[in-house]
Amino acid sequence: MKIAQIEVFQVDLPVKGGVYRLSGEREYTSFDCTIARITTDCGRIGWGESTPFGATYVAAHATGTRAAIELLAPALIGMDPRQYDRIWERMQSTLSGHRDARTALDVACWDIAAQAAGLPLCDMLGGRVSGSVPVISSIGGDTPEAMRAKVVAHRNQGFMGHSIKIGASEAQGGPALDAERIRACLADRQPGEWYLADANNGLSPEHALRMLALLPDGLDFVLEAPCATWRETQSLRARCSLPLLIDELIQSEADLIQAIDHDTCDGVGLKVSKQGGITPMIRQRNIAAAAGMVMSIQDTVGSEISCATILHIAQSTPRRLLRCALDPRAMVDISIATLDAPIVNGGAEAPSFPGLGITPDLTCLGEPIASYWGDP
Repeated sequence: MKIAQIEVFQVDLPVKGGVYRLSGEREYTSFDCTIARITTDCGRIGWGESTPFGATYVAAHATGTRAAIELLAPALIGMDPRQYDRIWERMQSTLSGHRDARTALDVACWDIAAQAAGLPLCDMLGGRVSGSVPVISSIGGDTPEAMRAKVVAHRNQGFMGHSIKIGASEAQGGPALDAERIRACLADRQPGEWYLADANNGLSPEHALRMLALLPDGLDFVLEAPCATWRETQSLRARCSLPLLIDELIQSEADLIQAIDHDTCDGVGLKVSKQGGITPMIRQRNIAAAAGMVMSIQDTVGSEISCATILHIAQSTPRRLLRCALDPRAMVDISIATLDAPIVNGGAEAPSFPGLGITPDLTCLGEPIASYWGDP
């Protein structure tokens, strides 16, 4: 089996609720989604997605994703999509960096490999762990009252985990506003819920320490991605009693090994497009597990294709180390594929169909904006 054609689609994913706010006064109203469809010489089709979180989250942006695929896709024509390490090595030797672009192609190859084996993707990634995967909401920065209401709304939809965005500028209210946001969101805490206060690298150690000093004792939450640099994060680590989970700073196996070696954190946020697809996700998951780190399995944002990828990886992750999985469907106001994975009692299960188990809506995707093929 060989890759015969790679097609690229572009779709805008409007933000549910109109606007999503992060630290640093970053605001988003829509996300630019890139989808890859890989067709083999035997007619099998695989789907993959990469949707950067704007252009200021990590070093990725949607037009750059598609420009990088323009270089990567021709190099994969004629390769066996089931040989994921060889696929990854070819992409690595063709173009340095650009993990976001590799993601869409890597995921589509895994989709094909699992279909060819007649297995759900999670069974190709170590095996399904029985039971549903706990899912986490993503609560954009807002007033404390509005964020509390969003937590309640997500709880009523079945979410048992909540990621609260913090990182208010001094002009917006600074550490005092962030402390109020955390207090408000945890005010109605229910048994079994898990909370992240996520700064998306938007805090200085000084801001973080001032915020923590304003909080009452006994609040049970994890501080995620507080600072933008390793030095700042390590400095805060030495003075912070809360568990730390690192996200944006860890994009490669080398980054993760550094975090473990320096005892920088207690957990890691693995995001499919940030890490570069399923192939590096599995490597990094194994490294984190060997170090006893807890994990959240997520993506920056995305459609049902991204959601299915997240669920399959999370479904095959040791449950004692899995804290949550992101359901990006709750973040956007459009559906572009069918995915049978409802949230029930705080969790969702990866589909049992071969591959990702999704069926894209071709009318929603429209015509491909690029196509690559050759003689396999």
